[in-house]
Amino acid sequence: MSLEEVKNYMNQIRRDFSDKPLNENTVKSNPLDQYAIWFEEAVNSQILDPYAMCLSTANKKGAPSSRIVYMRDIIDESVVFYTNYNSQKGKELAINPFASLNIYWAELERQIRIEGKVIKVAPEVSDAYFAARPKESKIGAWASHQSNVLENRIELENAVADLMEKYKDTEFIPRPDFWGGYQLQPTKIEFWQGRPSRLHDRLVYVKNKDRWRIERLNP
Repeated sequence: MSLEEVKNYMNQIRRDFSDKPLNENTVKSNPLDQYAIWFEEAVNSQILDPYAMCLSTANKKGAPSSRIVYMRDIIDESVVFYTNYNSQKGKELAINPFASLNIYWAELERQIRIEGKVIKVAPEVSDAYFAARPKESKIGAWASHQSNVLENRIELENAVADLMEKYKDTEFIPRPDFWGGYQLQPTKIEFWQGRPSRLHDRLVYVKNKDRWRIERLNP
């Protein structure tokens, strides 16, 4: 397909959304409880990686960057993910601790947007999660200087091989001090449900102190 054909496809192909309403009178008062309901429906729909989400951060100039990460826990109403602290997202979070998440389930015509401040999880939480990972994943965390330039693929594979040799006689591999968890503390969570004629339902939970307020947004 040529670039011109790609552009024509994007501008000519249309599809409408189904008529599945999202009503402020029937949703849960707490957005995490509502998320649990939608997550169960995503799992039952056999959506691949329903815990995948797009994480967006920004550098000191305000330039954004996005990538897909996995949600691995919910602690105290905070969404938890794990990564290398020295990765691009880790460096950006050290400068600007505010971030956003987007969860998109196309099969259900739904997305969830989450905004808030990000902090590191307690070290013991990171330790417990790292200890439960497969050995190969632990080795990978040590071997990868995430987001840094590699000379070639062989450089990475050699680092993995050296670490596999180092830890060949043990299952215990300590967590690197440059690797661990973050928790995004939501101040705003939006639930979006596709509706016909682009008249989508958008309900947003806004946190005020310890209470959540529900508002309906224009599509």
